[in-house]
Amino acid sequence: MSASTTGATPYYYVPAESRHPVMAAIGLFFVILGAAQWVNGHEWGKYACFAGLAWWLCVLYQWFSEAIHESETGKYSHRIDMSFRWSMSWFIFSEVMFFGAFFTALWWARSHSVPALGSLANAVLWPDFKAVWPSIAAGATASPAGIVEPFQTVGPFWLPTINTALLLTSGVTLTIAHHALRENLRAKTISFMWITVLLGFIFLCVQGYEYFHLYTELNLKLNSGVYGSTFYMLTGFHGFHVFVGMLMLFFTTLRLQKGHFTASHHFGFEGAAWYWHFVDVVWLGLYVLVYWM
Repeated sequence: MSASTTGATPYYYVPAESRHPVMAAIGLFFVILGAAQWVNGHEWGKYACFAGLAWWLCVLYQWFSEAIHESETGKYSHRIDMSFRWSMSWFIFSEVMFFGAFFTALWWARSHSVPALGSLANAVLWPDFKAVWPSIAAGATASPAGIVEPFQTVGPFWLPTINTALLLTSGVTLTIAHHALRENLRAKTISFMWITVLLGFIFLCVQGYEYFHLYTELNLKLNSGVYGSTFYMLTGFHGFHVFVGMLMLFFTTLRLQKGHFTASHHFGFEGAAWYWHFVDVVWLGLYVLVYWM
């Protein structure tokens, strides 16, 4: 993050005791409690969930505002900058493990679970079962026991390919914005940042339209066997990460318009850029393994 030259920058800034961690935990508690009661049919659960979410967002706003103020008043030295970099690196690593688990689930279902169900040992239970992936044939992978409604699978054309082009383009515009910031071309940086945010928003709109098409025309749902569950878990969580990354870029752009960040101190910008490029790479894996294979 940016650091001004006013005042002496401490060797390593240690903030005073803060109420924010406890307050954020209280908000998350009501989010989880409310969501659990909501899915179990208790009407008050949704109100508790939304109230906890609103509480949590207010705490985050205050927390990040204080962090930005500390950065802009010159309290963050190079050592704090390195701390932020390591923290963001480990966070992205945890996200790699998160998506790695779902990619592994997809691989395991395709390469082990489905072939095992088609083995000789299971022939007595499902004699007409065909161990192929994916399948829309009755009695095959979709529903050997007839408990899953028939559905159609998804190909790469054209909505997933359009979204791939959108994300790849957004990676280019974000890189241009970063280079412009390093050259202290603030107007160019802001312009390309707004383009990047817009591309992320369009991606989400296209994915929303794709989901509507899948539900209404292909009858592909979350409960459409292991194909439907892995498809929506991977693409849905990725869409959520695109939404989070878009918000990060949006607030970074607003900070740029307020004069925050300099050509040499802008890790708040870089951290959001790291996250966005990570989202791009994950989508490329999804595009190949989910839509093409």
